[in-house]
Amino acid sequence: MDVQRRTCFIVSDHTGISADALARALLAQFGELELRKITLPFVYSPERLEEVLAQIRQARERDGARPLVFSTLINPALREQLEGADALVMDFFEPFIGRIEAELEQRSSQRVGGAHSFVEGPAYHRRIDAVHYALSTDDGLHCEHYDAAEIILVGVSRSGKTPTCLYLALQYGIHAANYPVTEEDLERGRLPDPLRPYVSRLFGLTIDPHRLHQIRQERRPDSRYAALDTCRREVKQVEALFQRYRIPSVNASATSVEEIATTVMQRSGLLRQAL
Repeated sequence: MDVQRRTCFIVSDHTGISADALARALLAQFGELELRKITLPFVYSPERLEEVLAQIRQARERDGARPLVFSTLINPALREQLEGADALVMDFFEPFIGRIEAELEQRSSQRVGGAHSFVEGPAYHRRIDAVHYALSTDDGLHCEHYDAAEIILVGVSRSGKTPTCLYLALQYGIHAANYPVTEEDLERGRLPDPLRPYVSRLFGLTIDPHRLHQIRQERRPDSRYAALDTCRREVKQVEALFQRYRIPSVNASATSVEEIATTVMQRSGLLRQAL
């Protein structure tokens, strides 16, 4: 079967982050699809929307197929104008706003950027504080601050600890630290001293040795650190360490950071903050 080539537009009156996440979740269900994705944020005036419509028309002519348009526009007039485009327009708000208004017996505010209306409150500051914490305790730094950690990710170097910590912090305001288990730690065969008081907060990340070899090769080509034998040995030893101390773990080899973070939260009993 031929691969379809389409242009996908993310149209938003704010940053487009919410629309982009929803669009990616939907499009992930369609494998045979080659997409050119264009995000068009801050569409809050007729003039800006005209620019968007011009880009949609150009894509229609270039591709010979209707573009896919995912929208979180709030303004009814702008939504109606966008609906007239020669494209498949999917409005993420309109199908639900009316039903929610009827159920709650009140009108929606139709506030631009409403999906991000929490940024000025305490939840936003909690996320920023969590990001600062993740950065300050990254890669085994400042272990003396582990008392403040809600979760401490443990694994060999380059197993995905840092991006997972940052995702947990930015998305959910969770204070997540990470500690890289070194070759010296593994040779001793016991949990590193800084981690011993916090066994109940530890969560392990493991990885396929071949995938680890590929990642390390990009960082330090043809080094002992990147050698496949080194990767095999370290992964085997760290997994034994997880078993010995009954540390829950997840394999991060072919898993997105979103899935890793969700697994960590679910299995460790962390609650998602109302952000």
